[in-house]
Amino acid sequence: MKKKKEIIKLREVWKTYQMGEVKVHALRGLNLTVREGEFIAIQGPSGSGKSTAMNLVGCLDIPSKGTIYLDGKDISQLSESDLAQIRGQKIGFVFQQFNLITTLTALENITLPMIFQRMTEQERQERGKKLLKMVELEERIYHKPTELSGGQQQRVAIARALANDPEVVLADEPTGALDSKTGVNVMKFLEKLHKEENKTIVMVTHDDNLAKYAQRIEYLKDGKVVDCKGKC
Repeated sequence: MKKKKEIIKLREVWKTYQMGEVKVHALRGLNLTVREGEFIAIQGPSGSGKSTAMNLVGCLDIPSKGTIYLDGKDISQLSESDLAQIRGQKIGFVFQQFNLITTLTALENITLPMIFQRMTEQERQERGKKLLKMVELEERIYHKPTELSGGQQQRVAIARALANDPEVVLADEPTGALDSKTGVNVMKFLEKLHKEENKTIVMVTHDDNLAKYAQRIEYLKDGKVVDCKGKC
């Protein structure tokens, strides 16, 4: 069976922060590979390096040491402007607190990232409405975040993450601000996205119940992978 394409690969990645006179090693030689069409969960206790790993996978930061490849290209030491361009084209983000702009409608929140990729107004409107329909919120097109429930806001956030048809969707504790029932509904949308749209999903979570949706669970401790379950 042919191996799926490697989208993101971290090799011996370290991330060190200088806290006064003390060096804090958030990652210590992390190795992680994300392949096309996978659903991966990254788990670990507080301080294990989960969030730092997510930032590096999402091109939000560069490593202190080691190499990060995106589609086979070394992006370890790119400038912030280059990283921003890559993020806009390749990666969609779903955050715990939704991070929607309260003064914009659901449609406007979704189409905002498309502006930076120079889509026309017509293209933005058509794609935005299509994405709202996909997350079953076409009736809430002109509602602002304060007029939506938590679950609806997170579905708008998922649609926004898909605005530029990214290769990878990164979900950081995507149900952390939701009640358990609403959280299950949001996870079903992510699962549907993975299975029906063949999207690659990387999720950071402390919740064992959420991690079960993933094909593979990478366990972090002290800044490196110490265990793997599923399709490893």
